[in-house]
Amino acid sequence: MVPIEKGLEYTLDITGMGADGEGVGKIEGFTVFVKGAIIGETVNVKIIKLTKNYAVGKIEEVVTPSEARIEPKCSIYKYCGGCNMQHISYEKQLEIKRQKVEDALKRIGKIEDVHVNETLGMDNPYRYRNKVILPVGKEAEEVKIGFYAPRSHRIIDMEVCDIQHIVADKVSYIVRKWVKENNISVYNEETDSGNLRNIMVRFGFKTGEAMVVLVTKEVGLKGADKLISEIRESLPEVKSIIQNVNPKKTNVVLGKKCKTLWGKETIEDYIGDLKFSISPLSFFQVNPVQTEVLYGKALEYAGLTGEETVFDAYCGTGTISLFLAKKAKKVYGVEIVPEAIENANENANVNGIDNAEFFVGEAEKVIPKMIKEGVKAEVVVVDPPRKGCDEKLLEAIAKAEPRRIVYVSCDCATLARDLKILRDMGYEVKEVQPVDMFPMTAHVETVVRIEKK
Repeated sequence: MVPIEKGLEYTLDITGMGADGEGVGKIEGFTVFVKGAIIGETVNVKIIKLTKNYAVGKIEEVVTPSEARIEPKCSIYKYCGGCNMQHISYEKQLEIKRQKVEDALKRIGKIEDVHVNETLGMDNPYRYRNKVILPVGKEAEEVKIGFYAPRSHRIIDMEVCDIQHIVADKVSYIVRKWVKENNISVYNEETDSGNLRNIMVRFGFKTGEAMVVLVTKEVGLKGADKLISEIRESLPEVKSIIQNVNPKKTNVVLGKKCKTLWGKETIEDYIGDLKFSISPLSFFQVNPVQTEVLYGKALEYAGLTGEETVFDAYCGTGTISLFLAKKAKKVYGVEIVPEAIENANENANVNGIDNAEFFVGEAEKVIPKMIKEGVKAEVVVVDPPRKGCDEKLLEAIAKAEPRRIVYVSCDCATLARDLKILRDMGYEVKEVQPVDMFPMTAHVETVVRIEKK
């Protein structure tokens, strides 16, 4: 029997934090999620959603506020889906993320005996993103450029975003003005009509180079010359203006076809002293400051002396592989996306690294094959997508008996699941380090040092 009713108000003590940064409390043992609530608070909530397993409450009043509650910097924070923890002090955000990792390890991985280090945060947790994608639309003939509201495709109009680089705000202003003054056709998702779909801005923090990508439904783009002229005149840091064509009715932002309208095809940036070329379609970590922290920690945990062979599963465009290669004897990177491997080889050549080799394929198939062929790795690094590692890969790694495994995770639930599997296969979790790659959001990256028992 569900002890609460939809539409009624209840007083609730917030005793935990959910995966998406919402507060969690219980009424007669029944779980209620409350967006905007903070652990330790007492709130009056109205139940707006009710299922047989949980409810969702909307704050009507904060009865006892947390000391960590602050006024969000952003004026549209309550409506926008871009971030969800701006109402919490940054120190508390870091504490919540550490606790999130520890809770997942205990609850899912049954790992009780490992200390989770304090989350490594930023000196300035704003303006950290080097890439932003802004949907473009119209509502009652008014141009809307911003982010989607949570769990919807309704665009929240935005002029300033405090977590992206300021050049993106300036590009958004210029494009908005251009669309209005030139009656530019804007894409309508419901009718699959119109042309301009999204603006993407990429920025090199160390090089100061910016790229503007205009995502359109059609190959043609009316008035492009005027926009190019305005961007070049106003923003000298922009070195590349590209049109990406995506004709499909899809939630995937970028199409496969790119056309350089002006300037270079790529921009460049650095992670540490490694140089990378960035194209519209290439993967590059969005927080370059914390990427150095994350990769530095992965390199530390790998414990390389220059004599080791390393497997890098899910290597992407080779960013971690190249960091490892500077201290290893040989690095083998594996990635399922062929374009990413092309980028990895290019990045190795640009940086003069000749002891990293890259292979296209599923890590769970390629690495066991390499092991059978006699390649033995003393260290294995895995940096999987949110779904975690394939169990066959974990079995193959354990069978090869590397001395150390470094696990870089973007989802602490699948991390905990995989660590449990590795523990059952004779490996020991030695150190767990959360890294805050995405301040003001509930996301947390984690690096784990694992050793053979």
